[in-house]
Amino acid sequence: MKTANHYLLLFIILIVGLKLDAQEKTSKEQVLGTMLKATEFMVEEVSTNGGYVWYYMPDFSRQWGEMEAYKTMIWMQGAGTIGMGHLFLDAYRATHNEYYYEAAKKAAAAVIWGQSHEGGWNYMVDFAGDRSLKQWYNTIGKNGWRLEEFQHYYGNSTFDDDVTTDATRFLLRMYLEKMDPSYKPALDKAINFILISQYPNGGWPQRYPLMYDYSKDGLPDYSSFYTFNDDVIWENINLLIQCYLVLGEQRFLDPIYRGMNFYKISQDSCGAWGQQVDMEMKAASARTYEPAAYLPGATSENTFLLMKFYELTGDKSFLDGVPKAISWLEIVKLPADKIEKHRTHSTFVDVKTNKAIYVHRKGSNVKYGRYYVDEDDKNLLSHYYGKSGVPLQKLKNEYNKISKLTPEEVSKNSPLKPAQFKNEETPQKYYNLNRFSFQFKVDEAKIIEIINALDNQNRWLTTKAYISNPYIGDGVKTELTNDYNSTRVGDETDTSPFRNKTNQKYISTGNYIKNMKFLINYLNATNQ
Repeated sequence: MKTANHYLLLFIILIVGLKLDAQEKTSKEQVLGTMLKATEFMVEEVSTNGGYVWYYMPDFSRQWGEMEAYKTMIWMQGAGTIGMGHLFLDAYRATHNEYYYEAAKKAAAAVIWGQSHEGGWNYMVDFAGDRSLKQWYNTIGKNGWRLEEFQHYYGNSTFDDDVTTDATRFLLRMYLEKMDPSYKPALDKAINFILISQYPNGGWPQRYPLMYDYSKDGLPDYSSFYTFNDDVIWENINLLIQCYLVLGEQRFLDPIYRGMNFYKISQDSCGAWGQQVDMEMKAASARTYEPAAYLPGATSENTFLLMKFYELTGDKSFLDGVPKAISWLEIVKLPADKIEKHRTHSTFVDVKTNKAIYVHRKGSNVKYGRYYVDEDDKNLLSHYYGKSGVPLQKLKNEYNKISKLTPEEVSKNSPLKPAQFKNEETPQKYYNLNRFSFQFKVDEAKIIEIINALDNQNRWLTTKAYISNPYIGDGVKTELTNDYNSTRVGDETDTSPFRNKTNQKYISTGNYIKNMKFLINYLNATNQ
């Protein structure tokens, strides 16, 4: 039997960082024990039918995804149900403990329950059904001043925030982890949804099935527009490439190539892109603080992708638009006295004049507030800042490097080209389907900090969570005040999220995921 002094000695060894075999073995046991206890709390005390939101009060009196959620609701994107499901699979691979696989199965069951009839997903799922969800949209959702995507019940699915694509990716991982055919029907349905929602010219809308019924402030419903915002088109292409690698079906190639080609045909003659493009291939408005404009940020991202597509295809025509994009980015770079540290460009550029334009707001709530655009770079929005950073030199360097390579050289390792698979494992086990990699240097002091942070109820509590005002009804203050022009939230009727700067503690799925990733990375490093 180990005595208390024995455990004290081991703790001291951990703190001073001595590299002893016994310490490493005990440290690994501590990591495994901490991971399991924290996960048991999340699965057995926090989850709703296997699903999650983002934040919870410790007494579960309130909970939030991107906005406040009913107790019958779970959130899909971000650190919600899909992110938790991915994490459970990562933990299973690192530990081979079946508990994590069972936790992933529960999350997958929640994801499948929330899948639409057509095959996609909305931002959230309400286990109480559409009757409850419509009430949420009519109250909490409708009064989130800056979150216009939640102000209207569509009843369809979204590609925004990688919701549908990452849910599909998670089901793909569940299917492949144990080659379990029970996941194949939901996976096939999701993949088919992505394929049928693609426009013939290769673009994708933000939402599908297509809807046109939410016009706001005289602007058309933008959800059917070709959408670059939040990497909608690229994430669909990327997922289909992953499907091609691990499912191996020829049918994925045509939509992949059409998706890549869309970047060429949607680039404006000046070299820029808007983050939404209408059916006439013109930059289009979306939310009322997203005017019909060119975006230097989107232009930079799309230009990097054109070079990536050259690597994938060996088709040099993908490079044709790169010089004019770089030239445009140089033209619209802000003058030195307008640059703010790394923020070298305005977020929006007027399509007619190439001048920087900025979005502002007046009022205090969604009912009596409004957004407007001018050329003044003062008092900018905090939730959608008016200036952005563009890595122009990195863009130039990458183009100079890749343009010197022949099509054969640049595409020799392309996953789209015919080639024999020569690794020891099959593709289903070899490829990492995670959207984000989390390999980083193992810091033993950080591991000790995480282990010690678990409280006596097996929770990792955190402060500074994003919360919201509780719903108390529609806005009543009609004055177009400037008091909220640079805040994340308006008056007490605004249900938009804001960071709580007090020391109030919360249960956070994001904090759980972050800590688990550190511990998983530690295990993977020590197992090598």
